[in-house]
Amino acid sequence: MQQIQLHDVGRIRYADALTLQEEFFNHLVEQKLAGISNENQHHLILCEHFPVITVGKAGKDSNILLPETLLHEKGVDVFHINRGGDVTFHGFGQITGYPILDLDFFTSDLKHYMWLLEEVMIQTISSYNIEGYRIDGATGVWVNSKIDKQPKKIAAFGVKTSRWITMHGFALNVNVDLDFFKLINPCGFTDKGVTSMAQELGKVLDFKEVKKQILNNFSKIFNINFY
Repeated sequence: MQQIQLHDVGRIRYADALTLQEEFFNHLVEQKLAGISNENQHHLILCEHFPVITVGKAGKDSNILLPETLLHEKGVDVFHINRGGDVTFHGFGQITGYPILDLDFFTSDLKHYMWLLEEVMIQTISSYNIEGYRIDGATGVWVNSKIDKQPKKIAAFGVKTSRWITMHGFALNVNVDLDFFKLINPCGFTDKGVTSMAQELGKVLDFKEVKKQILNNFSKIFNINFY
């Protein structure tokens, strides 16, 4: 059972969270290159971002539907980053998590790692009687929305690895303002929508309680302890 240091940093600008990720990530990569074990040296950053659109390596600027100048006027930052995936939004009311793990201690299969992250979210929303599922070829956790019975994404994922060290991670829509997603084609899709736990349940949720559920499920699924 591995030990993971938890960093619950609350509301934070994306640039500051990225700097913190890179600090932990680079340290683990350097240790591995030096032949030093990363056992029990992993991290999980939990946060809530000020409004930001991030574009992954496979992302297309055409999936951002407003010019950056107008987005900045609306208080939305834009970052092109080195994770997988396309375009997504992070903002208030969304729980974002960045596991910085040495996968040598967890799994040798990146697809399985993504499956584990998805499973954390599926079990978390299940405790609120929201049924989540996977769609082949469309990374994320989806629900058949009570609004129109159509598949909508409730949790998004995107990661980077180097020497089997991970960074970036997951985002779960809890109480987030879904109007922000109208500024983009989420994850590059034009035929699938986005939802939140609050929209599916018709009420605002206790943010801290959802975060606690995520940590409990992460501990169980990854077989780890937080400190």
